[in-house]
Amino acid sequence: MNYKIKTAVGAIVLALAGLPTAFAGVSTQEAEQLKSTLTPLGGEKAGNKDGSIPAWTGAAIKSGKDLFAGEKPLYSVNSTNMGSYADKLSDGVKALLNKYPNSFRLDVYPTHRTAAAPQWVYENTAKNAVSAKIGNDGLTLEGAYGGVPFPIPKSGQEVHWNHLLQWRGESVEYRMKVWAITASGEAVLATGGITYEQFPYYRKDGKGKYGGVFLQALQATESPPFRAGEAILMHEQADYTKDRLIWQYLAGQRRVRRAPNIGFDTPDFAASGVRFFDEPFGWMGSPERFDFKLVGKKEMLVPYNNNKLLSTKDVEAIGAHHLKPEHVRWELHRVWVVEATLKKDKRHAVPKRVVYYDEDSWGTLIMDGWDAQGKLWHTSLSLPFVVGDLPAVTSGCTDAFFNIQTGAWVYSCAMGDTPADQQYRAVTPRNDTFFSSDALSGFSAR
Repeated sequence: MNYKIKTAVGAIVLALAGLPTAFAGVSTQEAEQLKSTLTPLGGEKAGNKDGSIPAWTGAAIKSGKDLFAGEKPLYSVNSTNMGSYADKLSDGVKALLNKYPNSFRLDVYPTHRTAAAPQWVYENTAKNAVSAKIGNDGLTLEGAYGGVPFPIPKSGQEVHWNHLLQWRGESVEYRMKVWAITASGEAVLATGGITYEQFPYYRKDGKGKYGGVFLQALQATESPPFRAGEAILMHEQADYTKDRLIWQYLAGQRRVRRAPNIGFDTPDFAASGVRFFDEPFGWMGSPERFDFKLVGKKEMLVPYNNNKLLSTKDVEAIGAHHLKPEHVRWELHRVWVVEATLKKDKRHAVPKRVVYYDEDSWGTLIMDGWDAQGKLWHTSLSLPFVVGDLPAVTSGCTDAFFNIQTGAWVYSCAMGDTPADQQYRAVTPRNDTFFSSDALSGFSAR
């Protein structure tokens, strides 16, 4: 791929792209950029040359149904004019435009850099910049806590760790649905329920210690009826050389069991098998099977600030082959581009991925995947929204996933049918026993 690197930062990382692991943080002098030319989380503070990407001001935006009511699209990208924007479109987006020329389009709105975090997260990020390090071929993280680990990244692995540890709050919960849509356009409810997520890595009162488990997540299924009562518990560790900690409760068996197969390219039953278990949220779980190459930074058209989508009923938002374009907001943002290729001694059904990470929030915005024959296969579009109470832009939740080859797709973590006060929201951190395997079986009966 011929990417035009937009900044001096991008030019520097190209020289370092071949390094398998960054062993230590940047110098104190380089970290000073977080107080001047870079945002506190590591994005470029300045806007672009023509002003289509504004400067980051740091002003937190409050949550709402429509953050920018009254704004109209600046322009739309469709199958007839996509050539004019080719350098700003991912291969997956181009494929969708070509596959659905009469219905799929990008309505592009003015760019708003809404990503923000509390001051204590900024302060921890500055500390992490000089102390964080990864080892064991990028599978372990040390010396980081309570902030972005690598705000000035030198490798693709560091960018990916920033995604895994993006700021999404201390403790949150939300009700959501996962819709699996067939190639013929029939929408089937695959999963409906409540999700609880807690981030020990981001505990404000944690005093720099979190025990190595950076995420505790519990998903309780309430619908469809034949799956009601199921539950999954996950403890995500900052050491992927260890066995993954996942438990599953099956109501029919009435027992809790370890579920080591929930990961990698095992079909995701929560999405009716349309995607694999490591594909939700732009990439979930261990990166151990891939080498990560940092390609650079560029300007891209990406979904962003999609709060309005959260207030649109699912049946109104879902089209036959994709979300209806009028309900999805696209903006021009700078992204880090990382190419992930399968290691020689590993196996995975998707041996190549190209991932686009938001420079401001570090969440993945688009992920394209190719099959073993080199044909484009999967495309995941994150649908970030603003959570003003945190504050944060979270791309680690709602997304649309497409099987380009078959036409099946998934609308995941849909919250259009969820009351506003039960959508993604901050809650008081819970005791660790709430996220224990012993409590899992009892939880499903609550």
